[in-house]
Amino acid sequence: MSRVSFDPEVLRSFLLGVELDSFARAAERLNRSTSAVSAQLKRLEDQAGRPLLRKSGRGMALTETGEVMLGYARRLLELNDEAAAAVRGVELEGRVRLGLQEDFGETLLPAVLGRFARAHPKLRIEARIARNAELLDGVNHGKLDLALAWEGEQSSPHVERLARLPLRWIGSADARSSKLRRRGEALPLVVLDAPCLVRRAAIDALDRAGIAWRIAFTSASLAGTWAAVTAGLGVSVRTPLGLPAGVRALTAKEAGLPALPMLGLALHRADAEPFPAVTRLAEILIDTLMPSLSL
Repeated sequence: MSRVSFDPEVLRSFLLGVELDSFARAAERLNRSTSAVSAQLKRLEDQAGRPLLRKSGRGMALTETGEVMLGYARRLLELNDEAAAAVRGVELEGRVRLGLQEDFGETLLPAVLGRFARAHPKLRIEARIARNAELLDGVNHGKLDLALAWEGEQSSPHVERLARLPLRWIGSADARSSKLRRRGEALPLVVLDAPCLVRRAAIDALDRAGIAWRIAFTSASLAGTWAAVTAGLGVSVRTPLGLPAGVRALTAKEAGLPALPMLGLALHRADAEPFPAVTRLAEILIDTLMPSLSL
């Protein structure tokens, strides 16, 4: 059997098209024509010897072969990008200051730190896990180079929207959703200390629906919130990203509670033209995060 060599740029178009759920949007992001990206996809399918996509309603879905190819594409491109960054940036020194929401501290941060350290062994990342107000204050006052934060009333001059994610009611993994509240009793809420974007969204939704509520537990951290929800003290609200094993996301219908709004996720930069190391960290951050944003 002849040896097959997959073109990284073709794999990149395929991966981005799947992640954005649109090859037209992928073409726009890559500054290529839609026909050029379609030709790349056809070439990749010819090399694979089987279809990678199938029709699903008005859109497209991955075939079994496509799912296998997607996994390998991510791994190959990650290694390719690490190699390129390493040979071009091995002499870079200094630090990059990164701020993240708690939602990403346990799941995203270790992967990002590992990839960055392998590519830039002489650079160090100073990571800060904090809430929105502190993160944006850090970017706007030059204390952070990058910050991954939820979109709200505050912002920064150099911001890139990454996604809009659904807010979901979060309950204990062991509790039945039908027991979230007893008839005639106020809904017990487990929330972060005010001010909090997500807390406000939950309360506003309940007030509009005419559902009585009470604050059953407050915490300064997500760890405390998840501990209280796991113990069955009440229901909370968050996106489905980074949920621990003791809790689970509920649909509004399943919870018997009102639908919740979407929440924007954005990457803030302190400078319009940051240092190369900051730019590379932003690329790694987005690449690592992107697969989990298709919720």
